[in-house]
Amino acid sequence: MKKIVIVGGSKGIGQAIVNSLQDENLVINISRTAPSLPHANLTHYNCDILTDDLPEIDAVDTLIYCPGSINLKPISRLKLEDFRDDFEINVIGAVKAVQKYLPKLKNGVDPSILLFSTVAAKLGMPYHASIAAAKSAVEGLAKSLGAELAPTIRVNAIAPTVTETDLAAKLLRNEKMIENITERHPLKKFLKPNEVADLATFLISEKANSISGQIFELDCGIVSFKI
Repeated sequence: MKKIVIVGGSKGIGQAIVNSLQDENLVINISRTAPSLPHANLTHYNCDILTDDLPEIDAVDTLIYCPGSINLKPISRLKLEDFRDDFEINVIGAVKAVQKYLPKLKNGVDPSILLFSTVAAKLGMPYHASIAAAKSAVEGLAKSLGAELAPTIRVNAIAPTVTETDLAAKLLRNEKMIENITERHPLKKFLKPNEVADLATFLISEKANSISGQIFELDCGIVSFKI
């Protein structure tokens, strides 16, 4: 069994990843709240990634960093503190986790790191200045770490489009908004958390052991196509 550390696995995409991995792996979740369903292979540590010391873990094969933010405002209403907060949770938190568990990862089995970006880092979208800036830094981090840690540790990132989670609830709060978002995507859909979890599960598996330094747009076509 692999030992997989997931930061932010109690909700949304993180929880879907926990659910997909815990039957066949030892999963350690680190977040402010515990996942809703206990499991024999799941260990939880209550921890705020930005303010608390991360727990000591004896071995780590995979690190997945899930925390993110959706802070959509026009530039005139964004404060410098908004940019700092988004950068802290998306970038600094990831760096903190990588630095903490890197010594263990170097001794792991087929070790890998998985980070999360957003389609807004590639597709210019109004009101996304703060989150797009932070997630663009995540993409740079993934590529730089992939080069630095090769050939020992693989590093990749997933950049999902709108996903049906609590974090995106404001974007999907009524039927009209759901219809508009659906129509904006060439595949006429948006994501479910389990779809992102499926890609995450593949990228940390031996089946992906030739893939590193890549950003995967899980985008329902919105970045790739103009239809």
